[in-house]
Amino acid sequence: MAKGTYTYDPSKLKEFGKDRMRFELGDTMVEGLSDTTALTDEEIQAAIHAHPKSWKRAKLMLLESICRRFAYEVDTKTGPLWLYMQERAKLWREDYDKLKKEVSAESCSVPQYGNGEHHKPPYFYAGMQQNERAGNV
Repeated sequence: MAKGTYTYDPSKLKEFGKDRMRFELGDTMVEGLSDTTALTDEEIQAAIHAHPKSWKRAKLMLLESICRRFAYEVDTKTGPLWLYMQERAKLWREDYDKLKKEVSAESCSVPQYGNGEHHKPPYFYAGMQQNERAGNV
């Protein structure tokens, strides 16, 4: 089984790539590899490539993966140390729910005239229900 890589370069935050996605997700503690990082570089790149035209959809895909991965973790106490794993999972879930609403709202919007792909008139227009032959103009 191939192991993933875990890198983060804050100098690349201006680019919409792996490092910016790590930053936005708060998944930047790469020093401990899989012990401190939620996603591999390869997973992030795969999501970005799966949704090349929608940064938010790629991010949503990654948040869903993180939520599924951490949903089963429980709070743990080892001596005086408490690890609140459910709180961490809850934060990821809140981010996921918020972004999902945002993405859903954007995908339900009415297409704009001249959206770059087709230059057709809008489907709905003023006076479209008027019937000149019926005399109710």
